[in-house]
Amino acid sequence: MNKAIETGSLSRAGQLSVEMTRWPSVTGSDGEAQFSSRLTSLLRSLPAFYDTPENVFARDSHGSPARQNVFALVRGEGRRCLVLAGHFDTVSIANYTTLSALACEPEALTTALIAELSAKSRNAVEEKALSDLLTGDFLAGRGLLDMKSGLAAGIAALERYAALAQRPGNLLFIATPDEENRSRGIRSLRDRLPDIASQLDLDIVGGINLDASGDDGDGGLGRAVYLGSVGKFSPFAFVAGRPTHAGYAYDGVSAHLIAAEIMRAVEFNSALCDEAHGEVSPAPVCLEAKDVRHGYEVTTPAHVWLSFNWLTHRRSPTDILEEFSAIATAAMDRALQSQKENGDAFFARQGIERNVRAEGRVISFGELRKLAAETADGDTIRRIAALEESLATSDEPLSATRAVVGELLTATGLEGPLVVVGFSTLHYPRVHTGDLGEAGQEFARRLQVAASLIEDRHQTSICFRQFFAGISDMSFFGHRPDTAQSETLKANTPVPAFVDATPQNALSYPVVNIGPWGRDYHQKWERVHMGYTFEVLPDLIHECTLAVLSR
Repeated sequence: MNKAIETGSLSRAGQLSVEMTRWPSVTGSDGEAQFSSRLTSLLRSLPAFYDTPENVFARDSHGSPARQNVFALVRGEGRRCLVLAGHFDTVSIANYTTLSALACEPEALTTALIAELSAKSRNAVEEKALSDLLTGDFLAGRGLLDMKSGLAAGIAALERYAALAQRPGNLLFIATPDEENRSRGIRSLRDRLPDIASQLDLDIVGGINLDASGDDGDGGLGRAVYLGSVGKFSPFAFVAGRPTHAGYAYDGVSAHLIAAEIMRAVEFNSALCDEAHGEVSPAPVCLEAKDVRHGYEVTTPAHVWLSFNWLTHRRSPTDILEEFSAIATAAMDRALQSQKENGDAFFARQGIERNVRAEGRVISFGELRKLAAETADGDTIRRIAALEESLATSDEPLSATRAVVGELLTATGLEGPLVVVGFSTLHYPRVHTGDLGEAGQEFARRLQVAASLIEDRHQTSICFRQFFAGISDMSFFGHRPDTAQSETLKANTPVPAFVDATPQNALSYPVVNIGPWGRDYHQKWERVHMGYTFEVLPDLIHECTLAVLSR
């Protein structure tokens, strides 16, 4: 039997984790919209805010009904302020299938999962899940790992800080919606934070993101302070060939062959991985590949679409666009040469001399948009602008982007062989404390002192890692991007809704990620390691708070 269920005795962070997990908050749902008011009520009920309820407040983020960012401020000496931030939305509960009703009930779900797993033949993932749950060290639940337990650790640290007789600075806790979609919560927070900090007379000197990490081992890599976070790009290739009847293959140009060469050059290509601070980024992978047509016909497709996920540790938007364009150009050349060689051989067998070679080109989406503005009529431009506006609320960035590129390509009258390249979804900037010079280095040094105290106190290890491997709100937390790079993204992202517009007055300060660890987040077996997350993590956050705010 699971020991947590057996004893029913969880720490303060554990109790808060379970309570908030019981508040369903799937991204885009009514539960997500309601979560902020429930959390505001919980925070105002804490002794820390009995006399200062005005220090707990919410501000609209986006959506209807409105999603809100929730703030809770514990004041101390002076103006220096550390921010703790985490998201409260979760992914869907659909993958729990017959156990969906228990997805947000951690104790009951854990018992049910043990029973379900014990009664079936298991693959390696399921075997690991059962083994973990039987130890009593792990607790299951949708969003418990990602990331209600991170929020709970932050609240527990906030309570502890408020109980101090002398507080060396100010501690601001913030909970945001929508990390699982477009990070609209943290981005709206970033936009409002300069005014809020001014109104509250705060000087923000650093931040701790509370997101969860996975560890398939003994937790040595999960007990971590991350000094940075990967950047995410989503380069697309919209390939235009020349359609032809299937019986006359060499009369056209194969969009599929060009796309296949691009795929072969990018998919899993370790040469495209970044290395920075001694760590290597993941290889790029394709998220979507399809021809762009509806229904069956014996004609080769005019257009084929590819969109990739490319995580980086150092490359800029300009770097990615230039490199991806070069890859597409080389792939086009290989495809056209292959088609020529096969075509020449085909016609030679019939005693026919014919030059099959075609010439292709690669252009950026920015170039395509400019050409459309110069050549298309006003009605067409207005129709495309209306299409872009209609897609502003789309939760399907790839299909939305594909639609806009297709319309613009039609408007220009350009024909294949041609490849249009650009970015299909929101860019998550790569961030690292080292980018902020001495301020970032001093921030990291103070956290190392705090981590050493925790290692001694809890007889455990805390590692420092360079890059948080999953895309997260950390990319928009304390980060002010380069203006020129932002313009590259804006010009080459077809749907404006997927462009992050950072205000000029956005604050810049060092941020790290310190959160819970567990396994299989977003999956049916999502589970958190209780010993670290409910006991060690709140203590670590508290010591980091003191280390950062002390003079």
